[in-house]
Amino acid sequence: MPALPTAVDPRSDAFAANRAAMWERLEELQRVADEVHAGGGPDKVARHRRRGKLTARERIALLLDRDSPFLELQPYVAWGSDFRVGGSVVCGIGVVEGVECVVTAHDPTVRGGASNPFTLRKVLRASEIARENRLPLVNLVESGGADLPTQLDIFIPGGQMFRDLTRLSAAGIPTIAIVFGNSTAGGAYVPGMCDHVIMVRGGAKVFLGGPPLVRMATGEESGDEELGGAEMHARTSGLADHLAEDEEDALRIGRDVVRRLNHRKLGPPAAIPPDRVTPPRYDAEELLGIVSADLRTPFDTREIVARIVDGSVYDEFKPLYGTALSTGWAHVHGRPVGILANVRGVLFSEEAQKATQFIQLANRADVPLLFLHNTTGFMVGREYEQGGIVKHGSLFINAVSNSTVPHLGVVVGASYGAANYAMSGRAYGPRFLFAWPSAVSSVMGPEQLAGVLSIVARQAAEAKGREVDEEQDAAMQQMVRDKISAEQVALAISGRGYDDGIIDPRDTRDALGMALSACHGAPVRGADGFGVFRP
Repeated sequence: MPALPTAVDPRSDAFAANRAAMWERLEELQRVADEVHAGGGPDKVARHRRRGKLTARERIALLLDRDSPFLELQPYVAWGSDFRVGGSVVCGIGVVEGVECVVTAHDPTVRGGASNPFTLRKVLRASEIARENRLPLVNLVESGGADLPTQLDIFIPGGQMFRDLTRLSAAGIPTIAIVFGNSTAGGAYVPGMCDHVIMVRGGAKVFLGGPPLVRMATGEESGDEELGGAEMHARTSGLADHLAEDEEDALRIGRDVVRRLNHRKLGPPAAIPPDRVTPPRYDAEELLGIVSADLRTPFDTREIVARIVDGSVYDEFKPLYGTALSTGWAHVHGRPVGILANVRGVLFSEEAQKATQFIQLANRADVPLLFLHNTTGFMVGREYEQGGIVKHGSLFINAVSNSTVPHLGVVVGASYGAANYAMSGRAYGPRFLFAWPSAVSSVMGPEQLAGVLSIVARQAAEAKGREVDEEQDAAMQQMVRDKISAEQVALAISGRGYDDGIIDPRDTRDALGMALSACHGAPVRGADGFGVFRP
């Protein structure tokens, strides 16, 4: 098939302006990333090193295969909160002895690796990814347990961490704990519930109650080592399966354990072998200049498709019908995908009906779906309501809800209202959901939301026979616009854990390739049936 044509002109003024705006967002993102990578700060990291310990990221690097990629997940969690960005834990997908694994690593330079509400969200998401995609879960443990001032928000839901470990094991998904330092109180159940446990001599400390708590509870005087040291657990309690001499040795043993798992992917192999995959025809650098800083300026999402799919080849489905949504078939790193891409912002009944049929076809063919978001929502108005926009939008959402092939998503522009749901937003359980720095998401745009609230307030005032205070109304609208504008940006959404991370547009193809590969750790099967479709 011929490659997609392109209308992108890298020499145009519009492209240059778009690229400059994207660079500005990427620079802001890099500043936040630098903060995340700095952990608890230079002083805390230096103190950690003086103790002869590796940082969380150094541990991950030694665990993974040399020069293999690491797809970090939710790195910007807790942005905009009172907690350190990153949630005091590093999570992601990497390759260990040729096996794709989910890896979580506590960062002990951030409040001793203590878990706060954002840590919990991130760890639970990592467990979910391991379960859905049948990926072994490797925990690199050094945590002081719960961040006690926030116990109200983490104690009750935090029990799911341990429940998840047992359910992974029951499902035949291997779990491994490599304990470098503290794993105390509830955290002791992480190694307690993992299939394989490695502890570092002189470093690991695993106990339900440390010496101070034991003294308070029972009056018993005990030292760290006899109460919960690695050697005690290796020789006496039997909790440790392997006793490592140091951190490097523990990571070596961890790699050995993964190599012996005999873990196999249950999904089909790539349709095209890696050595025969054709890269996109167009330069990924051009992805920086496609999306305008003003998302009201339309752009053709097929220009993005052309720069992320193999050979820029895209077999479009129903190209002349429902043209505000493009649907079609392609490959990403040799794996087949069905793509739904918003070409123009508003979705009409035709787009909803086309999408519904396409999702059914993808499920019949056992092909994963990729959603590229840039939508302001479903069309409203008398003509469209009478034409069945609610009914047809519901068809679309029904199909998405009951589709069982893996869903992947990238929010490249806007993702507003019910169209976010139809495009398999976070609430609809996509296997992976990423965002570009240009992404925005909320119930509706700031201008529309402010205007709606103004109309409602005016109608309420008129019903009570009161005059509208125009100055107060204008101030209210501006306040709403400012609030929604701040809440809808990519960092705010990612900070709450509503996606799996903000990616550089140029990395989109590789991020999707890794995510697709991970999805094939589990069987890829389409739905046998859907809910009732209202005609």
